[in-house]
Amino acid sequence: MPSNINQTGMWLSLGLAFVGGYGDAASFVLAKTFTGHVTGNLVLAAIAVAAHDWRATLAPLSAIVTFLIGIVLSVLIVRPLKTWSSWPLLPTVMGIEVILLVAASLALSSGLAQGVGIFVIFLSLALGLQNGAFRRVGGISVHTTYLTGMITSLISTEAEQYTSEEVPHDVRAHDPKIELLCVIWIAFVVGAGTGAALVLHFGALGMLGAALLLIPLALREVQS
Repeated sequence: MPSNINQTGMWLSLGLAFVGGYGDAASFVLAKTFTGHVTGNLVLAAIAVAAHDWRATLAPLSAIVTFLIGIVLSVLIVRPLKTWSSWPLLPTVMGIEVILLVAASLALSSGLAQGVGIFVIFLSLALGLQNGAFRRVGGISVHTTYLTGMITSLISTEAEQYTSEEVPHDVRAHDPKIELLCVIWIAFVVGAGTGAALVLHFGALGMLGAALLLIPLALREVQS
């Protein structure tokens, strides 16, 4: 475990990465839409446009817009809360995320005519809030709802260090970023597999698993 990252920050980053993978995989199984990042939805929307299936563009485009709104809202929520120094900022956002996840699950499982659309919007908003509220751990920039940018950045940094002639190979220090990347990547993938398995078995109610995990994470953060 990286020495400059405390135990609480590590477990929180792993838990949120698990939830990020869980939500993204579950949303694709249930609604054929990614709710935790933008790139995949842009591809799905482009495919729908190429196929002249204009209706199919609604879910990915709404997911993109709502995810970005969630990021903005996380900043707008945290800023006024900072005026109360003792107020738990991240647990507040996580509590809102729990409510959105439960609402998304119930909307889809209830059989509402617009249930899929409501599910995508609520889940995208929840993961957007998470991505905007939790962006650094141990001084390292991280994303818990998608990994591509972080993987690219860290691998590039490691490759540059490895090929650098300024520092001999035998004295190069171990980079804690790489270890952090590996554990977050594993947590995300395990979360994706778990989310997919549970929603395949329990349907929309399987989304409640992510909400149940967020509750102890938020309580742990309040007590830390």
